[in-house]
Amino acid sequence: MDEQRVRVEVDAQGVAEVTLVRADKMNALDPAMFRAINAAIDRLRGESGLRAVVLHGEGRAFCAGLDKGSLQGLGEGGAGVGDIVPRTHGLANAWQQVAWGWRELPVPVVAAVHGVAFGGGLQIALGADIRCVHPEARLSVMEVKWGLVPDMAGCVLLTELVRADVARELTFTGRVVSGTEAVSLGLATRCSDDPLADARQLARQIAGSSPDAIRAAKRLFNGASPVDAGRVLMAEAFEQQRLIGAVNQREAVMAGLENRAAVFV
Repeated sequence: MDEQRVRVEVDAQGVAEVTLVRADKMNALDPAMFRAINAAIDRLRGESGLRAVVLHGEGRAFCAGLDKGSLQGLGEGGAGVGDIVPRTHGLANAWQQVAWGWRELPVPVVAAVHGVAFGGGLQIALGADIRCVHPEARLSVMEVKWGLVPDMAGCVLLTELVRADVARELTFTGRVVSGTEAVSLGLATRCSDDPLADARQLARQIAGSSPDAIRAAKRLFNGASPVDAGRVLMAEAFEQQRLIGAVNQREAVMAGLENRAAVFV
């Protein structure tokens, strides 16, 4: 595991704490962070006695989304992305797994969101079962800014959480919402002035219940989803593959990095 990116600790009660630890970059996603998150999910899947998971970011933010180095690569034709259509993690590819993997863990995952959760960072938070957010946190389905679609399981998770028109408006505009608005829209579960303390308390409460009942309940809720996850995850990959490196996608990235208006063809 890339220890400089993610820290995993499991206490005697079976509560795991997963911390994104790239604080100097607001926990932005680079290739090492993707690998580390997926390694953490793999580790927890095999953790004996696991009861609940708390997921949060160190420093000023939960996760700021793709880092500028990765975005620069996308602006130069998608260098390093590769073929994202093949399924490498069950229903998902490696990019999707950092969000979808939390859904597939057998125990509840509680995300504590503060600072920003932009783009891929928001999608990671949406993969959790419960989201505690600071009222002044800022959240955005930001991919349209970079000429992309939310392809880290975002289309599956958004469809479950918010009305269809809300999902479309957030995706089409990329606008930033506060933690308070996120709760009203359904993106988040509840606001807290100390979301990490709140998430830890929830996880301890969950860990004190019958693990058989908790795991069964998560299986039931996952099975009750009206979304055909496999179909939508594959569709995300196909659509994103077509966008990455195309003329308008490169222009969107370069305009964003250069802080200018984009000129699309």
